[in-house]
Amino acid sequence: MSDAAIAVAGATGNLGGRITRALRARYARVIALVRPGTPSTKTEPLEALGVTIANVDLSRQSEVVAACAGVSCVVSALAGLRDVIVDTQTVLLEAAIKAGVPRFIPSDYSIDFTKFPAGQNRNLDLRREFHGRLDRAGISPTTIFNGAFADMLTTGQMPMILFKLRRILYWGSADQRMDFTTMDDAASFTARTALDASAPRFLRVAGDQLSAREMTAVVSEVTGDRFRLLRAGGLGMLGILTKVAHTIAPGDEKELYPAWQGMQYMRNMLDGRAKLEPLDNGRYRDIHFTTVRDVLKRYLGRS
Repeated sequence: MSDAAIAVAGATGNLGGRITRALRARYARVIALVRPGTPSTKTEPLEALGVTIANVDLSRQSEVVAACAGVSCVVSALAGLRDVIVDTQTVLLEAAIKAGVPRFIPSDYSIDFTKFPAGQNRNLDLRREFHGRLDRAGISPTTIFNGAFADMLTTGQMPMILFKLRRILYWGSADQRMDFTTMDDAASFTARTALDASAPRFLRVAGDQLSAREMTAVVSEVTGDRFRLLRAGGLGMLGILTKVAHTIAPGDEKELYPAWQGMQYMRNMLDGRAKLEPLDNGRYRDIHFTTVRDVLKRYLGRS
């Protein structure tokens, strides 16, 4: 339990809303930094939880400074491209420092992009660029790496499990393990981190770590159907196809998650360098992480 005040940017979004609810579950006072004109359908559920709504223009530092007065940590769950991840987060960061906020959690929630060079993933390059500013700032930051959101395995956003074909699609090695964490678990861990004044610069968590081969066994067990591996090619081929997809759809540069961006992320996960280790799952012992098996059982309505 805590009566600490935490400011959350992006609280009306999917992940931000979950983080906000997790903070309120721990009795933290939450100030949601919400853009003026945000529909009441998004703010009223937060108010019902006891969240304070601060209508601020995130491009105006003075407004953000006023809203952040007295908080112990600013949590960013903003989603977007350069104008958001670099520009808006920079305003948020500088305002937090000016308001005397001691800690900042940036909107990362991804694979560990510090382990591979720039130029391989647009969205993660933007986060890397912001880190350059964050590490030079006079504030204590904590980045949370959680791999891929396990929820995407059942929504089609990460097309590895081909239910109709009974195949597990992969590139490269079938034995390369990948990190998966549900959005709820990532949100719970973020809330605990926001309330933890001793949190380090980086924290790494994974609800599950599975290779394509291991996933085949898990999906077969849960569904009762026999799933097989489907190798689409090597990582070099995936890289080429990603560049082709990017070239023929340049207009997608303005989209947050175009198809080629998902291909970049998949390649990064499968080449092994972004593997999360060591894991900090045990840092907060009251958080019990959800496995991919559990996600699939919930999705299929299996007990």
